[in-house]
Amino acid sequence: MTSTAQAPQPGARSAHPEHLGHVIFITAAAAMGGFLFGYDSSVINGAVEAIRDRYGIGSTALAQVIAIALIGCAVGAAVAGRMADRLGRIRVMQIAAVLFTVSAVGSALPFALWDFALWRVVGGFAIGMASVIGPAYIAEVAPPAYRGRLGSFQQAAIVIGIAISQLVNWGLLNAADGDQRGELMGLEAWQVMLGVMVVPAVLYGLLSLAIPESPRFLISVGKHDRAREILAEVEGRHADLDARVTEIEHAMKREHKSAFKDLLGGGFFFKPIVWIGIGLSVFQQFVGINVAFYYSSTLWQSVGVDPTDSFFYSFTTSIINIVGTVIAMILVDRVGRRPLALVGSAGMVVGLALEAWAFSYHLVDGKLPSTQGWVALIAAHIFVLFFALSWGVVVWVFLGEMFPNKIRAAALGVAASAQWIANWAITASFPSLADWNLSGTYIIYTVFAALSIPFVLKFVKETKGKTLEEMG
Repeated sequence: MTSTAQAPQPGARSAHPEHLGHVIFITAAAAMGGFLFGYDSSVINGAVEAIRDRYGIGSTALAQVIAIALIGCAVGAAVAGRMADRLGRIRVMQIAAVLFTVSAVGSALPFALWDFALWRVVGGFAIGMASVIGPAYIAEVAPPAYRGRLGSFQQAAIVIGIAISQLVNWGLLNAADGDQRGELMGLEAWQVMLGVMVVPAVLYGLLSLAIPESPRFLISVGKHDRAREILAEVEGRHADLDARVTEIEHAMKREHKSAFKDLLGGGFFFKPIVWIGIGLSVFQQFVGINVAFYYSSTLWQSVGVDPTDSFFYSFTTSIINIVGTVIAMILVDRVGRRPLALVGSAGMVVGLALEAWAFSYHLVDGKLPSTQGWVALIAAHIFVLFFALSWGVVVWVFLGEMFPNKIRAAALGVAASAQWIANWAITASFPSLADWNLSGTYIIYTVFAALSIPFVLKFVKETKGKTLEEMG
């Protein structure tokens, strides 16, 4: 191999495409799966109490119906990597878009509770696939100099999806005179809320037809000329394209198709790097972030907030989520991934501890005392802000970057599956834990936020500015 092919990393690392807008479009289109991820995750917030009332179920059964989608997410995440290696990244996006669409229609028009739960699982499977394929595709097409910011698009899309779903829910609830079961377009309001997801699901499918396949996948199936064309689009025509193709091909020759067995080793079942990815995923969920999006309306109503106001507070939290994500996108390639994670963890500890304190007070006439009520509301926004400007973004960036080429697809699938299982554990347990002790529940989340600090300091390495080939 020539010396040019041996060391192309500096050129690749500093590559700046002439048409950055085109690269941004490609990234945004791939991140549309993240929008659906966020929308579907949060839209159920507007239907929780209506589902409880319509089917006459208690907190435990309700939690299982809400959380069952996450089982589908875990399965979808586990298989997406292998599907992407066999079928291509774009084809997996298109399959996810079809499943999203079918799930939206089925969830909006259920015959019974079991039927509704089934469509939730189908939608969850699509979300799991999108949660893996989005970061992986973006990491593979993004120029290294921009990869952190472009990788942040996944989380930006998620938080925008959350905010839009909350805004749509709030608007539909007002149209139904504040009644989640009020009639809209011949259906109950909550059904319309879920059915609206058909629109972004179809858009995701259409966008997947307009973006190119990953250069790494094309090289893996022998389509080198097409890979060069796409590398020229995303890394700049002045880059040494032959050297980049050779570098990628050389890296791929050192590996075989990633499989589950490749992740094993190191004395504790998985290799250490896989455990670190799993740890990042678990900590991201065990701070309780999705309680703020699955149950926020129910939570605020439980401490005396008017239903319509509770939907509005859920929306303002989503706006804070977007603000924090924009901050992270600006800083992730400037200050690095680890510093953001550490700052975010410290901020989340403060916000969660204040919420635990506020919820420790007894309700007066069905409401928190005024001071504690305001502290709870402000602390919830602090918590979401610090999560969004740190763990919400950097975990997805880390998972797209940190694994060696040999195991990237399979390891990302396992880490994403762990994230969905952790998400399920938090989502399924919250109603029962809240019935037991709401303040104690938030103390548990505070402890996990605190433990994430030594975890990052000891185990997580910075990936800022490195090419994917330098990861091993």
